[in-house]
Amino acid sequence: MSSNPAPTALRRSLGLWAIVGLGLGYMTPMTVFDTFGIVTGETNGVVPSAYLFALVAMVFTAISYGRMTRVFPSAGSAYTYASETIHPNVGFLVGWSSLLDYLLLPLVNALIVRLYLESFFPQVPGWIWVVVYVAAITAMNLFSMSSTSRVNGILVAFQIVLIAVFVALTWTALNAGEGNGTAFSLAPLFHSGVHLGAVIGGATVVCFSFIGFDAITMYTEEAKDTKTVPKAIVLALMIGGAIFFVAAWFAQSRFPTLAGFSFTDDTLPEIALKTGGLFFQILFISAAVAAAVASSLASHASVSRMIYVMARNGRGRVSRSLSYVHPKFRTPATAVLLVGAVSLLAAAFTLEFVSSMINFGALIAFTVVNATVIIHFAIRRKQFRGAKQVVRNIVLPAIGMLLTGVLWTNLHFDALTYGLIWLTIGIITLLVLTRAFRRRLGVALDDDGEGDPAIVTREGAPIDSTR
Repeated sequence: MSSNPAPTALRRSLGLWAIVGLGLGYMTPMTVFDTFGIVTGETNGVVPSAYLFALVAMVFTAISYGRMTRVFPSAGSAYTYASETIHPNVGFLVGWSSLLDYLLLPLVNALIVRLYLESFFPQVPGWIWVVVYVAAITAMNLFSMSSTSRVNGILVAFQIVLIAVFVALTWTALNAGEGNGTAFSLAPLFHSGVHLGAVIGGATVVCFSFIGFDAITMYTEEAKDTKTVPKAIVLALMIGGAIFFVAAWFAQSRFPTLAGFSFTDDTLPEIALKTGGLFFQILFISAAVAAAVASSLASHASVSRMIYVMARNGRGRVSRSLSYVHPKFRTPATAVLLVGAVSLLAAAFTLEFVSSMINFGALIAFTVVNATVIIHFAIRRKQFRGAKQVVRNIVLPAIGMLLTGVLWTNLHFDALTYGLIWLTIGIITLLVLTRAFRRRLGVALDDDGEGDPAIVTREGAPIDSTR
């Protein structure tokens, strides 16, 4: 029997709706109004169609995530699935690629809050807001995951209430003859001058609003019952998709064109002012700040879990440090602090620069997760003998890969460039860790999805990772 004490595990404190709330917080429902002007120009006024296309594309990937979560109930998400079904080296690169997006989202939220507060208090240096905000988000994630989920739930509910008020006010305005004059016109979905290519281009912009349903898998080891995670994935995606679609429908009905908008890069403040006046604008912007906070809490929590799992499956001092779980709080303390440290860069970077680096890793993860379904069920388990098995194990994930591929073709050049640079760094890191592939990174899962940190030789003999 080993004399080493058993490692501290994460606390299982999250129920179904807490996990769904974290997913919705990550997705940030209010972003539909921030990007409304950009997507309206991209699609020629059919923002709801762009959201509908993106939702359909994401549904197939969500099904794949749900299936793989049942097979591998670990917090590692795409990293774990690729490691177990394809190869640990592939899993490392998938996890590394995803880290770029996951690490930058808390930074982006801190940057957005900095910009909001700078506009209200221009005399206060921006770095002060960043330090205070990041410290608060980091502390909340460090001390308690259940408290994080409760605060996130309140902030998400606040967003949904304000969106419902927007819909009610817009309904009244439409009945008074403004905009399209009715909420039942199909013009927000399709009209003359609209082309499929433009809709797909708009979907490429809005599909990343859906990033969050995949992050739910990061909470698998903190779920009271791991069987609820696949259900939470689908629920978060469908609820978030419905909110996006309905909000976009009423916004497009009320504002068929961008005529009258003075600033189209972020239309949320003007939409609120035109819809309900100054008081409603204040409330709406408050909801936008709440959205940024909720997204910060959820994204900070999820990326720290990914770092924790990747480190848990490594070796050496760095891995042992990053996989440390606080014995009292039962949270991945070092990983949480690391994400907070990275988020402090919001004091120096611009939103345009950081935004251009996001989305590369998400598409890699989506593509690979669909592929792992085919590899695990159709190739390894040979489950392709009936029509039902062929559809579930080959057709559906293949459609998910195809639709993700369509989004790949519309990826922004800067995102592709920075993503490839990040991936190159990951390949170099992998070469160092594996000593030019002479050693094989290993990921072992027990029945509860807990990783057994190990690196194995090419012949498969385990090496003590604690040395």
